Amino acid sequence: MRVLGIDPGLTRCGVGAVEGAIGRPLSLIAADAIRTGPDTALPQRLLGIERGIEQWLDEIRPDAVAVERVFAQHNLSTVMGTAQASGIALVCAARRGLPVALHTPSEAKAAITGSGRADKAQVGTMVARILGLDGPPRPADAADAVALAICHIWRGGAQARVAQAQQDFARKVELARRARGARP
Repeated sequence: MRVLGIDPGLTRCGVGAVEGAIGRPLSLIAADAIRTGPDTALPQRLLGIERGIEQWLDEIRPDAVAVERVFAQHNLSTVMGTAQASGIALVCAARRGLPVALHTPSEAKAAITGSGRADKAQVGTMVARILGLDGPPRPADAADAVALAICHIWRGGAQARVAQAQQDFARKVELARRARGARP
């Protein structure tokens, strides 16, 4: 499975792609950040992020997209910009029909380090260790995006299997009900 992780932000939107499966080695495909200037008008910044994400989707061709879930911060302008960049990422993935998962920062940190309270340095160190890299992807936003992709491969695959099992069970129950001639 190839997953594109996106750590949304207006100034630096981290992007990172990882390939692999649960129980198998993971490999880094690419990581970087889409940058926009703080002096640029908001619509142009959002357009720049959209174009950057579209370019990554064209080049990487992921099977799924993992986006950091926006959470409340003390700085309203920061959370608004993050939410706007997140919306762009969701639209780009949806336009292509790609499955999208939202993971909180603490979920990604816990998946990578074992602690939902790990700092950026710990996340970067573990990302490098998991992928067999000499150092964490740079900038830190790229390492966070890679962590989201790893989290999705490790957790998203299990979540998808549980959801599929629930659907299969519901389908079997419905077929058994119909076979008995029962009414809803």
